[in-house]
Amino acid sequence: MKRNRETENTRFVQGVGRALRRAAKTARKTARMYGTPIYVWENGKVVAKKP
Repeated sequence: MKRNRETENTRFVQGVGRALRRAAKTARKTARMYGTPIYVWENGKVVAKKP
């Protein structure tokens, strides 16, 4: 039973990772379209980057 739960958690975590990468890709595409900066966390600070 425990092994099945671990498999479910692993699949869930992998799905979350894919969803976050897909969302970031869409955000970069939208920022490029409208010429707006992308805000990222870098060295303990929020930094605006050009896409």
